[in-house]
Amino acid sequence: MSLVISISGIRGTIGGRPGEGLTPIDTVRFASSYGAWLREQCGKERPLVVMGRDARISGPLVEQLVAATLSAMGIDIMNAGLATTPSVEIAVTKAKADGGIILTASHNPAQWNALKLLNGKGEFLSAAEGESILKRALEDDFSYAEINNLGSIKPLAGIDIQHINDVVGLKLVDVEKIRAKKFRVAIDCVNSVGGIILPQLLNALGVDDVVELYCEPNGIFPHNPEPLPENLTEIAGVMSREKADVGFVVDPDVDRLAIVCEDGSMFGEEYTLVSIADYVLSKTPGNTASNLSSTRALRDVTEGHGYSYVPSAVGEVNVVEAMKANSCVIGGEGNGGVIYPELHYGRDALVGIALFLTHLAESKLSCSQLRKKYPNYTISKNKIVLPEGADPDQLLSAFEKAYARYEVNTVDGVKVDMPEGWVHLRKSNTEPIIRLYAEAESKQVAEGLAGEADEIIKKLISAD
Repeated sequence: MSLVISISGIRGTIGGRPGEGLTPIDTVRFASSYGAWLREQCGKERPLVVMGRDARISGPLVEQLVAATLSAMGIDIMNAGLATTPSVEIAVTKAKADGGIILTASHNPAQWNALKLLNGKGEFLSAAEGESILKRALEDDFSYAEINNLGSIKPLAGIDIQHINDVVGLKLVDVEKIRAKKFRVAIDCVNSVGGIILPQLLNALGVDDVVELYCEPNGIFPHNPEPLPENLTEIAGVMSREKADVGFVVDPDVDRLAIVCEDGSMFGEEYTLVSIADYVLSKTPGNTASNLSSTRALRDVTEGHGYSYVPSAVGEVNVVEAMKANSCVIGGEGNGGVIYPELHYGRDALVGIALFLTHLAESKLSCSQLRKKYPNYTISKNKIVLPEGADPDQLLSAFEKAYARYEVNTVDGVKVDMPEGWVHLRKSNTEPIIRLYAEAESKQVAEGLAGEADEIIKKLISAD
């Protein structure tokens, strides 16, 4: 059993003892803390919350627990039921709600679930807000409403259609160009909520020929739901067999997008954002942002258009803050997360699909040819297990000094930019490890940079 409580929410495996898994007691305690925090923030006696969930098997259980808890606190709930994360984010603002909760463990396996918390802007909470809720949960600092003040629970229908209409209506989405190409598109929705909304989106975009894989929202994931190349072997085979022009794969809550080329090759999760940013920057002046562990290719593309790239700390909320502070017209994360503020400040696979199809249609290239337009970097992802008693902050500080001759960024851990590539080290907040990423123009160089950094950290540990 596992339970991870952080500033971004609570996630865990279903079952077990309280404090060891995502049990009903843990779910109720955390939902209560959020409810108490929300009432204090909005200053209303009866706040309004929009709620939705992905299709995982534990969804109805967690949904009932959270809805009943918020009702018991005197909070009104508009329950969208099965819905994507970006759809719920948009619905919060459309409904003029005070906050939102999405019940999803994102790309985690089926035994996991989670509560993701939103503010009244439909955005994830800041670190300080998350810390406040954690403190309330630890201290049981919340109370419930009396009988005449219980909150209502009402269904909220139509947020999928609303979301699709908003995407299709964007100035940079050209339905006629997409329709004229008569694309054959394959999709893998891992038997979650993407299976409900993606076929509708593609139809609205003028795509009539869709090959559907795993579009039944029953929560039975047919493969590891994280959209990484090693988990996408089936759709890779489908591409050439079905003569599809492009394939789209989403995670269970549809905020990440992976693209598969017509020959079955992976476009690369890091390059989802890069290609869409290239298209957006060709039409719109402005800057870009992504987290420090994302590919250098976004910086290259951005500077090629004459604008500035801004790195942020890891985490969607940090990327959003950097985007708002630096007039960014597009941003996101290297895990296939696209944030397009013209629609909303949240990762959104739907807007990613719409913008990419327009870009592909305008390019007059095949998907694999379009991929070749961009720099071809390779990222090596590793972790260093720390011995008992090791101080990760001290190690990272010493590591920074060892690389002082290069450009160093300490916004989140230590990132070192070198002519041949970069390395980024971050301590984990939940495990005694340091995460180590490196990127270069070849796998060999990237692994060499990672190996050198790993050796330095291990020497520092031995010296200590």
